[in-house]
Amino acid sequence: MQDETDRRSLDLAAIRARLAGARGSQLWRSLEQLAETPEFQEFVRHEFPRGADLWRASLSRRSFLKLMGASLALAGLSACARPRETIVPYVRQPAEIVPGKPLYYASALTLDGIARGVLVESHEGRPTKIEGNPRHPDSLGATDMFGQAAILGLYDPDRSQAVINVGRISTWEAFVTALTARLQALAGGQGAGLRLLTGTITSPALAAQIEALLARYPAAQWHQYQPAGRDSALEGARLAFGQPVDTLYRFDQAERILSLDADVLLHGPGSLRYARDLIDGRRVRQGQARMNRLYAVESMPTITGAMADHRLPLRASLVEPFAREVAARLGVGGVGAPDQPSPIPGAWTDALARDLQASRGKSIVIAGDQQPPIVHALAHAINEALGNTGATVLHIPPVAASPANGGESLRALAADMAAGKVSLLVTIDCNPAFDAPADLGFAQALARVAMRVHTGLYADETASLSHWHIPAAHPLEAWGDARAFDGTVSIVQPLIAPLHGGISPHELLAALLGQTGGSSYEIVRGYWQGQRGGADFEQFWRQSLHDGVVEGTAFAPIQVSVRPGALSSQAARPTPQNGLELVFRPDPTIWDGRFANNAWLQELPKPMTTLTWDNVALLSPATAERLGLSSEDVVELRLGGRAVRAPAWVMPGHADDAVTLFFGYGRTIAGQVGSNIGYNAYALRSSGAPWIAGGAELVRTGERYPLAPTQDHFAVDGSDLVKLGTLAEFQQNPNFIHGAAAAVPGEGLPSLLPEYRYDGHRWAMTIDTNACIGCNACVVACQAENNIPVVGKPQVQVSREMHWLKVDRYYTGGADNPAAVFQPRPCQQCEQAPCELVCPVAATVHSAEGLNDMVYNRCVGTRYCSNNCPYKVRRFNFLQYSDQKTPVIQLMHNPDVTVRDRGVMEKCTYCVQRISAGRIAAERDGRPLRDGEVKTACQESCPTGAIVFGDLNDPASQVAQLKAQPLNYGLLAELGTQPRTSYLARLRNPNPEIPV
Repeated sequence: MQDETDRRSLDLAAIRARLAGARGSQLWRSLEQLAETPEFQEFVRHEFPRGADLWRASLSRRSFLKLMGASLALAGLSACARPRETIVPYVRQPAEIVPGKPLYYASALTLDGIARGVLVESHEGRPTKIEGNPRHPDSLGATDMFGQAAILGLYDPDRSQAVINVGRISTWEAFVTALTARLQALAGGQGAGLRLLTGTITSPALAAQIEALLARYPAAQWHQYQPAGRDSALEGARLAFGQPVDTLYRFDQAERILSLDADVLLHGPGSLRYARDLIDGRRVRQGQARMNRLYAVESMPTITGAMADHRLPLRASLVEPFAREVAARLGVGGVGAPDQPSPIPGAWTDALARDLQASRGKSIVIAGDQQPPIVHALAHAINEALGNTGATVLHIPPVAASPANGGESLRALAADMAAGKVSLLVTIDCNPAFDAPADLGFAQALARVAMRVHTGLYADETASLSHWHIPAAHPLEAWGDARAFDGTVSIVQPLIAPLHGGISPHELLAALLGQTGGSSYEIVRGYWQGQRGGADFEQFWRQSLHDGVVEGTAFAPIQVSVRPGALSSQAARPTPQNGLELVFRPDPTIWDGRFANNAWLQELPKPMTTLTWDNVALLSPATAERLGLSSEDVVELRLGGRAVRAPAWVMPGHADDAVTLFFGYGRTIAGQVGSNIGYNAYALRSSGAPWIAGGAELVRTGERYPLAPTQDHFAVDGSDLVKLGTLAEFQQNPNFIHGAAAAVPGEGLPSLLPEYRYDGHRWAMTIDTNACIGCNACVVACQAENNIPVVGKPQVQVSREMHWLKVDRYYTGGADNPAAVFQPRPCQQCEQAPCELVCPVAATVHSAEGLNDMVYNRCVGTRYCSNNCPYKVRRFNFLQYSDQKTPVIQLMHNPDVTVRDRGVMEKCTYCVQRISAGRIAAERDGRPLRDGEVKTACQESCPTGAIVFGDLNDPASQVAQLKAQPLNYGLLAELGTQPRTSYLARLRNPNPEIPV
């Protein structure tokens, strides 16, 4: 690990010279690797850095005691001994519950109001794992990192557990009494002074309740605000079409795609579905050599840009002039001349336009949610000019119940509060005291409201300023409903009674309507009975709960067209010439701050940067060189009279003269895990420039701040770790990655070790690097399935994170705009495993089905196996990381997987517990185990289906067919380890008119 006191600055000029002189496509992990720093060499030579003693020298006694506190249920190092447990059987065992056999229930989780269908695994009445619902139009059986981590959010011991009135514990009944008295006082003025503040609402049942409330109190107002909301997209539709609409994309039918600063593969409504559809168009197999082509123009590196065939970094404010130039070349009228030409070469833009024109009706142009409305309008106009509208691009009515401009709505609310016009504010599941734009002075205005009510999962910053705080029920604890990106409704059904007496939004709205006593189940069911009433309602209800979707609720496409003069009605925005440009983005893992107390997400390496436990200020190598900055230098950023301090991070591929800030950190009241971590980017964000702000000043402070990146951890030494090529090379010679031979390297190498014979199953895995988007959902899925603990930032800094699966990110090309490729690295399950030969107690053994098993109760912690593993995929419990004391955390553990103690080596097992469950089910039914019946946790969560697992003894299995593909290769197979996990090479489909 780089020492935080004397880390040397990187010589970027020398790094560029080295890359320029490299032959072929050299793979590199980080700028530190290119600089050949001693710290990186230490990572390569050793699994852990030299001198990583039991405790870091920087860990003080105070820090140790804090780490050993109650919150270590979530941040590692909690208990030092196994707890004593008393086993008590059921008095009356429910007929549908069989101990040891999980049940699955269809439900939905929402992010920014948009629903994704899930299947929740339940053991004896306690949810333990979340998977995607194959019937849902978005998830298609997959999940993202937030869905996987929702289980930890359910069992978070820091959740709010009581009704609070002015700092004191109270009751729901006392709150209802106080609320009723306040509403009676407002009734004479038809509710004037009553305000409701929520995030985006897509729930039909909840929207009906809000409409009833507004009908009862006509002078009341409903405000919506989402920090990472889609105001720009809706305003762009209003600008283009004269009305707000949502846009659906048919990536499965697109041959050419242009992304205008849009990270469509990672976040946003429909991203799971879009990732699957887009990647399906990039799967190359022998006899099927066709790929779509993806262009990405973006301000900061994203996983969408990493998957692109052509990617160009461009300041966010210059995306608009670039879009105008593309529109003009495609014959879109009224685009006007850009205020400032984009720096992208005209030849590049010409070639792009010709390629899009050649794929009329089979292309997509998509704008990022953080781009201004005019860019969205330009994208709509380009799609219409290309004939994409109605083919690959569809428009539907807004999914949100009230498609208001959230930023404008919050501004109006803050102004009315400051003017004393609000006497009762009810805030539902949002935290504006923390995440409102700084210029609104929301917290100060809130103090002028006579009665302030807040409901949420946590007693957060807004709750601390409210008179009443009501603990909210988790989505897995309460009934509800919500719409997906295409309008499809899912019924949200609970799997467990509220652990802390939480109240659902439906119950709170019922209290506002004077309808106390009704449960959320009665409210939601009653709404749908009114919509689908009749003799067959019970069948409809049960079917909707079973399937996880309400049939026939998807919105039908509507016909809209770009209004004449719509584009020319808004002049080009002037581009700031002085100072740096600030770009605001939600954090990739913490989002807008709502997941700050989720330790799984805090310790999850962020896609592209691989950072954990912090947010940073990203800037390009050229900008860092000009300003004399290195990663971990603390800088002060000033804008509009406000300032924040943040650690810098030099990011290859970032646009020059711009700084990307991630909001969501800097929480002051977020639980013991999430409080006082990172900086608060909301302090610089203004309502007038929520995403892009020019004229910022950066000042060096001379201070350093140690960060915890993981990219160089467990670094594997070897060449050609990832096989790269182009579609043209594959079409010319399908075996090009192996040279003249078509066999997988290493499978035919002679060995002195005995060969194994498998009469039953022979398990194996393939990972398609052409489909892996690096989203890290698989990492959280593995963590949830296998009871993997977190260790905390100090332990991550010395390379002790416990993730069994690591997604490596490699670069190729220059530091200013490199191409990126992802390679997940679980245990390779070697046929001739070096680890098995050296274990003195036979704790790591070869199974009859080819698995490299770990027998935990034999392991004595010699770590010989780890030293002998060339893939560095084994993890050692240096300390008692797992929590075996906090009762609520124990409820979360998967009972099919051992919770490991200190001093035990652990690693990926191909989810052997799932293999055993599948085998038992097949034997019970008297049939063979079918291909695809057993799925590993990483495979099941993968949005793109990049991971395939199965039986090599079945020649018809998907994994056997993929291993027969010419693109298949083994990692370090030249060592003769014969890895069971293999990879398919990464291909790109560049435009021959554009030099790569």
